[in-house]
Formats: sequence, C-alpha cells, structure tokens
Amino acid sequence: MNTWVWIGFVVLVLGILAVDLILAARHPGPIKPRKALLMTSVFVVIALLFAGAIYAIYDHGLMGPGKLAHDGVTPLTGRIATIEYLSTWLLEYSLSVDNLFVFTLIFTYFKVPDIRQHRVLFWGIMGALVLRGIMITLGAELIHQFHWILYLFGLLLLYTAYKLVASSDEEFDPSQSRVVRWVRKVFPITPELRGDKFFVRESLTPGGAVVLAATPLFLVLVVVEATDVMFALDSIPAAFGQSREPFIIFSSNVFAIMGLRSLYFALAGLMSMFKFLKLSLALILAFVGVKMLIEEPVAALSWPGLHIGGTISLAVIATALTAGVIASIMVNRRAVRLNGGEPPASGH
Repeated sequence: MNTWVWIGFVVLVLGILAVDLILAARHPGPIKPRKALLMTSVFVVIALLFAGAIYAIYDHGLMGPGKLAHDGVTPLTGRIATIEYLSTWLLEYSLSVDNLFVFTLIFTYFKVPDIRQHRVLFWGIMGALVLRGIMITLGAELIHQFHWILYLFGLLLLYTAYKLVASSDEEFDPSQSRVVRWVRKVFPITPELRGDKFFVRESLTPGGAVVLAATPLFLVLVVVEATDVMFALDSIPAAFGQSREPFIIFSSNVFAIMGLRSLYFALAGLMSMFKFLKLSLALILAFVGVKMLIEEPVAALSWPGLHIGGTISLAVIATALTAGVIASIMVNRRAVRLNGGEPPASGH
C-alpha cells in the first residue's frame, strides 16, 4: 500500500470540504435548487475526473505490486481499476440518493427549518466519511481473514433488495429509534432549537443550575449519522461486490457522499417523482448479491465460480438506474396530464 497516495487523497478531500464549508459559511441557509444543481454537477464532474487518477495510480502500480481485480485472479490494471471505481461510485451514489428520502422524514419529524438543515447535512456527511472509512477497513480485513463472509454479504444484499420492495420509508419512525432514546438519557435536551448550535449552556428549569445541554439539532445530527450507518451496512457489502481494493471502495464512497448536501436541496420537493427508484435500487442490489454468490468457487460442489466482468456490472447498474428515473418521470407526467395539469399528491 502506498501511504503517500492515501495521504494525497485525504488532503484532496479535506481541501474540497474546506471550500464547501467556506462557501456554506458565506451563504448560510438552504441552497436554491438551481445553485444546488450546479454544485451537484461539480461534485459529479470531480468524481468522474478522479477516474483518470485511478487509472494512473493502478496503471503505474503506485498501490504496490500484485494487486488483483475483484475476481481474485485477473491483475488489476488501470483499465480494470477504472471500471471497478466507476461501477462502485455509481452504485454507491444511487444508494446514497435513497438516504435523502429518509433525511426528509427526519427533518419533518423534528421540525427542522430549511435554514438549519444544511448544517446538519454538512457535519452528517463529515461523520459519514469517517465511519465509512472504518467500516471499509473492517470489511476488507474480514474478507482477508474469512473469505466465506462474501457469501453472507451476497445473502444480505438479496435480503435488502427484498426489504426495499416490501417496505416503505414511511415506516421509519425517529421516535422509536434507540439512538434517540439513548441520547435523551445521556444529555439533557433543550425544548427548542437554539439557532444552529448543537450544544448550549443554560438552565432548563426556572432557577435551576446551568448545565451543558444538547439541542434538538444535535439529536437530529445523531439520527442522521445512525441512519447512514444502517445504510452503510448494505452499501459497503455491495461495494465489495464490485471491487476488493479498499482505496477504490473508499474513494468511490467519498465522492458519492460528498455531494449529498447539494443533491438534497436540488431534489427538495421533487423526491416524490421518483416512484420507481426503489425498484431500481432493489434490482441493482439483487444483481450484486447474486453476482457475489455465483462468482465465489465452491469446492464441495465442484463449482468453479462464474465471473461477471466489471463492464457488464457497470452497464447493468447504469441501465437499471436510468430506467427507474425515466419510468418515474414518464409516470409522473402522465399523472399530471390526468390531473388536469396539477401535480399529483406528494408522497413517496
């Protein structure tokens, strides 16, 4: 492993986040849809440009000799590494979009005004980057020590695909969250928001002692972080279905997550349009789950494993995602026409 490549990447990410934080500080409050779309496009372009860096890194062997593709046999060339990165990034990005539906429910439940949501999302993304880095490291070590865990990852993805189809976001109730109950036990909570502060020192009862209290905004941040961890339990195994290289998985996750804040404001009010997105994500997860199961050889059954190339994976993910978005838009337009030009009642 080339430490300098990792250091350079971390510095790049911190630089991008620093610029994002400075811009957010200069223009606090919700991002207007047009500006949000522009910012989202910038993050997408950065992610795609980094594919060139991935090609150069692995084509010149900067991550060390003997690197193998996700089939464990083929040498990890620059071309294969680039395909693995793009397919993993697209997979993680599409799964991250699903987080936004739940974020909307969280903000609605806690009555977080638009002007405060950007702060929660920024620090939530910062925490998500750290937590996913830890989870990817643990996942890589588990696969190295217990290769059979890939079968469990595949079965987990199939189960998640089923749950996506069988359940809905409306079933998510923040009040029933164990994390919420835990935070309320650990910290006294102010009855209302205190601007954009997560903690304040004040007396919570008339004449009472001044204590360090968490605000409801901190409670929302913790719920957002916990929700992302739950999503990561599905998305990280899916990423290992596309690549076994931690740097590829981590970098693709980073670029998929960093643009979520702007994407949230870009899609605000439009999320109910994407009625078939969940079905697309379910198909993608089912495909990756089956792929992980059939690619692993089973000596007891004389099964050598059936390798599915990275190009095919990338095509399947892109096609399923595109089909879901197009179908959603077409159905929504038809509903508008049938409704006399009025948009249908919202609801995901």
